Amino acid sequence: MKKINSKAAIRLLYLSAILTLFYNCNSDDDSDDTSGNWVKKSTFNEEARSSSSAFTIDNIGYMGTGYDGDDYYNDFWSYNMDTNSWQQLSDFPGVERSSASSFVINNEGYMGTGYNGDSNEELSDFYKYNTNTNSWTQIADFGGSARYGTVGFGSDNYGYVGTGYDGSDKKDFWKYDPIADTWTEVFGFGGDKRRDGITFTIGSDVYLGTGISNGVYETDFWVFNLDTETWTELEDIDEDDDDYVYRSNAVAFTIDGKGYVACGEYGGSTNTVYEYTPSTEEWEEKTEFELYARRDAISFSNGSRAFVALGRNGTLYLDDNMEFFPNAEQDDDDN
Repeated sequence: MKKINSKAAIRLLYLSAILTLFYNCNSDDDSDDTSGNWVKKSTFNEEARSSSSAFTIDNIGYMGTGYDGDDYYNDFWSYNMDTNSWQQLSDFPGVERSSASSFVINNEGYMGTGYNGDSNEELSDFYKYNTNTNSWTQIADFGGSARYGTVGFGSDNYGYVGTGYDGSDKKDFWKYDPIADTWTEVFGFGGDKRRDGITFTIGSDVYLGTGISNGVYETDFWVFNLDTETWTELEDIDEDDDDYVYRSNAVAFTIDGKGYVACGEYGGSTNTVYEYTPSTEEWEEKTEFELYARRDAISFSNGSRAFVALGRNGTLYLDDNMEFFPNAEQDDDDN
């Protein structure tokens, strides 16, 4: 029988213990790095697409328009968060388009601007959707230049649309008054020009960031107060070199007083997700979106629940739909 050198055995046991400790420590660190879980929900009923426009009223998400690589759309749909089901509604009355803007005023949805590639045309028309009658009414055209890739958000009394692309990148903002049916330019935004940025709303504050201009990803970050209609610059989103929050063509949403930026484009489609805490002005990386990385998706959020759907990865157009639980443990078995 071959004898084992006792000193060699001790060294092997010592090395094994060190490697086990190293592995366990790294495993614990990895599990603590991120939290959040994505759960697959009902797939969209019709053609996969990207660059649709969406808004949320109570527990219903509304979406329409978009592009599938060949065709532009003007169909319009609702997604019920409680029943996990889609329903087709009255078609959006404007010409088919992608990259439109939308907002909500007092439980009525508004959608307009965008791009129609068939006519190679930026658009400025705008429409109001009545959820009670499932009907559309045309309102005054957008007050700025015809464009696409804007951001839009609303309050109880007004709607706001700004930035975007009209042949060049823009940074102007316009306020819509539904009683007067007029648009008025809102001054004071000191940020950079951009297209395909994001906003999310927490209380009376609307946070704006990301986007791209002349091939450069924008890193400035701003908050707009709906009561005072004033902009305040916040710390840039690239302050921590380890956090790549900046991107374009992402989605954003709010859950329980925190903002989230997900997916988008950064040298290619991405699936990373970041959480913003207003009280500390800090970003935290969350569990990545668990299906295909994507850009030009849509999101629905009622403030306590959030969903990300559709979009594209290169030439692959998507029709899936996922709900995000930011404080849950990641689970592969629910997809």
